[in-house]
Amino acid sequence: MDDLREGFPTNFSQIKEMTMLYSCAMREICTKLENLSQEFELNKSRNPIQHITHRLKKTDSIRNKMIQKNLPLEYETMRDEITDIGGIRVICSYINDIYDIVKMLKQQDDLLIVREKDYIANPKPNGYRSYHLIVAIPIFLSSEKQIIPVEIQMRTIAMDFWASLEHQLRYKTAAKVSDSTRTRLTNIAESIFHADLEMQQIYEEIKDIY
Repeated sequence: MDDLREGFPTNFSQIKEMTMLYSCAMREICTKLENLSQEFELNKSRNPIQHITHRLKKTDSIRNKMIQKNLPLEYETMRDEITDIGGIRVICSYINDIYDIVKMLKQQDDLLIVREKDYIANPKPNGYRSYHLIVAIPIFLSSEKQIIPVEIQMRTIAMDFWASLEHQLRYKTAAKVSDSTRTRLTNIAESIFHADLEMQQIYEEIKDIY
């Protein structure tokens, strides 16, 4: 990870510990998702997950988030308050697949659901749609167990396409994006959602043919 900046802990053993713990947590959850996807494929003859990616939040981003939240720049506070240091993105084929994966995750007895937000049913004002889960998973070390939070974002392919481009516009060209352009982006998000619904309906209509 990046070197921690002034005002943030500079203990490199803490940086290494954080990297190790959150990497382990993401690896555990990715394995769970892959296992669930294989079971789904066995039962329904198709894979609901197109692909899975993960990322470890950069220390600059962690620091900025703590400043925005008026939190003391301390390692322990970071561990307690910042729940998206480890992030996993799951791209699914259909909207219903997302809800199926959420249901299966909730049945895992070693996962604690810390927080969830359904931005598919309740999109953000800009049109953003995704299903967010903050889960806590135990990591077993040689002498102790630690509970580590990880954020999981689940989207369809179409939702991910829109979110990726909207993110670029918002963070790289925010000053140049007019209100009319933002309205167009929101309208596109709505159109994409309806396309997702249409694709889901078409799949439901033809799945029993094969």
